[in-house]
Amino acid sequence: MIVTPIKTDPIVLGALLFPVLDQFLPPLHNGDIVAITSKIISICEGRIQAITTEEEKQRVIREESERYIDTELTRRYGFQLTIAHNILIPNAGVDESNGNGQLILWPKDAMRTAQEVWEYLRKKFSLTRLGVIITDSHTTMLRKGTMGIGLSWCGFEALKNYIGTPDIFKRELRVTKSHVLDGLAASAVLVMGEGNEQTPMAVIQEAHNVVFQDHPPTREEIQDIHIPVELDLYAPLLLTVPWQKGGRS
Repeated sequence: MIVTPIKTDPIVLGALLFPVLDQFLPPLHNGDIVAITSKIISICEGRIQAITTEEEKQRVIREESERYIDTELTRRYGFQLTIAHNILIPNAGVDESNGNGQLILWPKDAMRTAQEVWEYLRKKFSLTRLGVIITDSHTTMLRKGTMGIGLSWCGFEALKNYIGTPDIFKRELRVTKSHVLDGLAASAVLVMGEGNEQTPMAVIQEAHNVVFQDHPPTREEIQDIHIPVELDLYAPLLLTVPWQKGGRS
């Protein structure tokens, strides 16, 4: 797999997404997957909010979440633990990095934007097999550091299902599904960087285990990548903490 970061000018409020793609993306080919950080999507959408106090920031985070935990344990790092868009993530994705002193919120409808970008680039480059991913970073329990996650996608199957297939010793796999979307997103975010690299996009080529589609994800496919809290492997942890309802509950 080849992952190439794409250098851009600073993307600032007032920029339009498709002209940004036109200016900086190289010619695309069948089998390519374009990864775009959610930050530049949000900036182009105007999903930016100025704040003057820490309490304002915490209020915005609560409004952007479906559920949140705001205690002394979370506040010691300046975070709230949240569930937003069915993703367990700090601060509902609200971030100050590369925001020039303002908060950058998640895109308004990341799935719709991924589909619009997919349709635009497929038509522009006359492609039949193309993937689009909108990425962000998240944390993993008991592990330092951040890694990429796919907020939305279009043009390929997000999961590879191994259930019912044998392993190398002929043992039938019962629960294994490979998260193709997040694997690709993690690879893209790794080369795009987390600081001042100014490479908010990447093109992934020669990716294996990717099944391309000629239609946007269905409602069932979108729902299939999520697990209800009650059925999650981590339910014993998730169901015994003091969640409060956020503004998107």
